[in-house]
Amino acid sequence: MLEVLQGLIQQAGQTAVVENTEVPNEHNEGVMGEVMQGLLGGLTNQANSQGGLGSILGMLTGGGNSNQAGNLMSNPLVAGIAQNIIGSIMSKFGLSNGAASGVVANMLPSVLGGLISKSNDPADSSVDTGSIMNVLSGGKTSGIDFGSLLSQGAGAFADGKLDMNDLVNLASGASNQGQSSGGGGLFGSLLGGLFGKK
Repeated sequence: MLEVLQGLIQQAGQTAVVENTEVPNEHNEGVMGEVMQGLLGGLTNQANSQGGLGSILGMLTGGGNSNQAGNLMSNPLVAGIAQNIIGSIMSKFGLSNGAASGVVANMLPSVLGGLISKSNDPADSSVDTGSIMNVLSGGKTSGIDFGSLLSQGAGAFADGKLDMNDLVNLASGASNQGQSSGGGGLFGSLLGGLFGKK
């Protein structure tokens, strides 16, 4: 996942940073590195906050909506990450607010949109939802097949929202199909623990 993210950063940074006259050439790599670090750090912090994995998973799956990338900056999670990256670029590299905002506004939707597109494309094996969630959760979700879990529950999201209750219910159902253990089974317990439910 990190290699894929790095590639998307380099691709988006070519126009947003390298060809941008407002970013001094000596800061090109640093600015792109800051965008990657800020994005990864922001998503990781969200993943480790109570209920955070659900909001990230909802953004990543997004109902498979390929044009979602255009609306990413209006997502509160993405907007918060963007503000942190803008502040960091301004303080570390001396860019103006306008220049830093322009870099972030050009790069974040492109990078996140590419990540979302790749993770939802069955023909692209470079990254999937499970590998993204595993990196962001620090390995806590290792072994959970989010793809099959979500495909089993396609009808469970009739309200159009993906939340922790949906995931815990799906996990409990998947686990109970495989073994009859009380309390939601292993999957339910694991996801319940991840999402701060006891």
